[in-house]
Amino acid sequence: MNQVKPNFSIFFKYTYLLLIFFCFCFISLSAQDKKTVEKYTNEKIITGADQVDKYLPLLINKKIAIVTNQTGIVMIPYIYNADTNGGCARAQGIDTLSIIDFLITKKINISKILSPEHGFRGNIDAGEQIKDEIDPKTNIEIISLYGENKKPTAKQLKNIDVILFDIQDVGVRFYTYISTLHYVMEAAAENNIPVIVLDRPNPNAHYIDGPVLKDEYRSFVGMHNVPVVYGMTIGEYALMINGEKWLKNKISCDLTIIKLQNYNHKLRYSLPIAPSPNLKTDHAINLYPSLCFFEGTNVSVGRGTDFPFEVFGSPYNSAYSYEFIPKPNHGNKNPLYNGMGCYGHDLRNTPFLSEINLEWLLTIYYNSTNSTDLPAGYSFFNKNILSNKNIFFDKLAGTNQLREQIIAGKSEKEIKKTWKKDLDKFKIIREKYLLYP
Repeated sequence: MNQVKPNFSIFFKYTYLLLIFFCFCFISLSAQDKKTVEKYTNEKIITGADQVDKYLPLLINKKIAIVTNQTGIVMIPYIYNADTNGGCARAQGIDTLSIIDFLITKKINISKILSPEHGFRGNIDAGEQIKDEIDPKTNIEIISLYGENKKPTAKQLKNIDVILFDIQDVGVRFYTYISTLHYVMEAAAENNIPVIVLDRPNPNAHYIDGPVLKDEYRSFVGMHNVPVVYGMTIGEYALMINGEKWLKNKISCDLTIIKLQNYNHKLRYSLPIAPSPNLKTDHAINLYPSLCFFEGTNVSVGRGTDFPFEVFGSPYNSAYSYEFIPKPNHGNKNPLYNGMGCYGHDLRNTPFLSEINLEWLLTIYYNSTNSTDLPAGYSFFNKNILSNKNIFFDKLAGTNQLREQIIAGKSEKEIKKTWKKDLDKFKIIREKYLLYP
């Protein structure tokens, strides 16, 4: 019987070739994985605050006043032991640190903290007066820029070498952080103090919409001739304030912007920290430009619930089936319609908006004015803040035209058509100050 001998040379030859093939595949996949990781890293938005090497040298041996609140954070990478079995495997993580605490660890001399509406820790009711105080943790003086003292005085800025501005904005004209920015820049220009703005993404930068503010309706909830949604980061907005000579007496501020990396205006951005007590979610921030008009009416936007700016309603709209009951809570000591059932809309499942929605406002106005449930003397537009010329709704809108159009029964399409000319003019102005595509 003839026995077939195995040909080991052929076996080893093909084994060798197969091994080379698998090595090639592994190397290719590793390279692809590396490329994917690099792509992710390169595309991750890096805030101005996280680019420490760009602004820290500008602060060394200087006396600093910092304008910030709870949103002023630095992302600190760290390495930790990821092996729970006693091994030496290590992994990377990210920790967050208040920019105040971070700068102190770097031996930066922070002389004063300047805080905007809602306070240094962002836990004060909207519109509530805030007193100056000493921060118990750092023993640094905190000066409130909300209330009677909206603009830093020369005395408060005495001996200050640099003002650092780091606040997360939401890109809406009546959100008062840009008004604080204006007054800080103005005070800095008057006292020959440079300002450094650590730029942060705008979660509503993907569109431009709303009426452009008219001069006679200027207030702290609207200081500039811009639309409700202006599509700019706070760094770009600072450049526009300077470039358009909006500061008092057309003075200019010595301004430095620490730009974002890997950012464009169309990117969706999830805020790591709520910018104020009643904007608790990304969804509420997206709805805010549409729902804040209700703050000038007798309709609740859900302050005193767990989902402010994601619902709206009032006790006098029983045609609606959805009900919520406002009660005092964090950031809402005395909410509108405290303890009363409010009927309206639950918007928590509403799709992401890329324009202002006026239909909710128009519909509830129609239902309110045609309701038989209204108490004597009821007014849809809030009477408590009427003046001879302006009501608060007009200050939010930046014009009286929107209120008059609503009363006249105009449709959303008809109203928005009247915004177009001013919006087109603003877009030309805006283009000059854009830092990102």
